Amino acid sequence: MTYLQIGIIYCLLAIIVDLLILKTKVLKLKMFWISYIIVLFFQFLTNGVLTRFLIVRYNDFATIGGDYTTKVPPLIGDGRLFFAPVEDVFFGFSMILLTVSIWIWLGRKNIQREPISGPPPKWWPKDRWYGTKN
Repeated sequence: MTYLQIGIIYCLLAIIVDLLILKTKVLKLKMFWISYIIVLFFQFLTNGVLTRFLIVRYNDFATIGGDYTTKVPPLIGDGRLFFAPVEDVFFGFSMILLTVSIWIWLGRKNIQREPISGPPPKWWPKDRWYGTKN
């Protein structure tokens, strides 16, 4: 399987989990898409730096485009988007979608409605227990 095929499968699985399994319908929220644009900007920034300076290299047989294991990839073109393989967008999207979907689903289940951190460790000075009543 190529990197593109795996990325598309992950996207489809994330969409199925969001819409059909968890039924959170995150994809229908305007706020998700606004947030995703912000995340996408930073994904392009970090992927671009890591691949531009050959810190991260991709197997040319698994990605679209040419062999850039020893030379700098193009900014845009030949299967690259801001130096990184275009397939990275699929993985980033599925990772963000799954995380937000699970977060919302757990919130709807009222998991730990009131956060409780527990008492401070025994070695902590008793007069320094912030947020507790003495």
